[in-house]
Amino acid sequence: MDKSRFLLLRMLSMIHCLCYIYMMIMANYLTAGALAIAHTNFSTDQSALLALKAHITSDPQNILTANWSSASNSDICNWVGVTCGARHHRVTALNLSSMGLAGVIPPHLGNLSFLIELHLKNNFFNGPLPQELSRLRRLKAINFQYNNFTGTIPSWFGSFPKLQTFILWGNGFSGFIPAAIFNLSALEKIDLSNNQLSGSIPREIGNLTMVKRIYLDDNKFEELPNEIGSLGQLEELFVQDNALKGSAFVPVLNISSLTTFTLYGNNMSGSLPDNMCEHLSSIRRLYLDQNQLDGMIPSKLWQCKELREISLASNNFRGSIPKSLGNLTYLSKIILSDNNLEGNKCGSILQSFRF
Repeated sequence: MDKSRFLLLRMLSMIHCLCYIYMMIMANYLTAGALAIAHTNFSTDQSALLALKAHITSDPQNILTANWSSASNSDICNWVGVTCGARHHRVTALNLSSMGLAGVIPPHLGNLSFLIELHLKNNFFNGPLPQELSRLRRLKAINFQYNNFTGTIPSWFGSFPKLQTFILWGNGFSGFIPAAIFNLSALEKIDLSNNQLSGSIPREIGNLTMVKRIYLDDNKFEELPNEIGSLGQLEELFVQDNALKGSAFVPVLNISSLTTFTLYGNNMSGSLPDNMCEHLSSIRRLYLDQNQLDGMIPSKLWQCKELREISLASNNFRGSIPKSLGNLTYLSKIILSDNNLEGNKCGSILQSFRF
């Protein structure tokens, strides 16, 4: 009986030892595997960045030339312009702004799968943008401001479900805005100004339910869609210096969250609704100058009680200046020159303002 018990205990002890050995082997295997994966991912990010460096044709400040090294022991997280996440040690932000860099964007950059922010503003990048960038599904910010990109805006820019900031200001993009851009449901700021875009702004712009700032100025747009009036969180709308015509801006007057609206330098016509301030409860800056607007200055303009700046200059407004404008206690700038206004009330009205 004692012998049987002894053998049983020995057998259990051996099983315990074998289990312990197995667990140690598996732990070492998994650790090695994890390190191998981490090293592979690290190498992927390094390769992507080195590919970008290889496509740089001008680095006047020698920033990338001196700092981005191909040595295997070089820590990319210490490279200029590179930010890594603390947990995965992967590249989460790339900021090469204002370095005077010239060159093209290689498709390898689409392998930075943990990238959240991509800032290349104020450089001289050119050429086509590779579609591989659409794989960067974690992106929240894209800023390609003031480069030399041309051609049409790629429709795959609408493939970033988390994108909040999208800036292409100051390039040479032409043609229409792809409607797919307005599938970016998380977008809060879009800046396509100072390009050569034309045609109508797509009706799908009404899908940007989270957008707060839209900059489309200095292009060749001809029409504002009615759907823009449904943007309930929009605060700033800049569409000056385009080719907008008619009175299609009227839906904008229904956006109660709007604080700034600039429409100067277009071909807008028609008169301003007398009740235009009924919904513009937050408007502070209103620039409608250099158009072909006519009729009377709305007598209820005083209902825009937050108004600080207004310009109606260089239009065809007629009649007298409403005395009720003196009730706009926050107003610091009013420009009404080059119209067909008449009367002698202007002096008494201006005395009511605190400039």
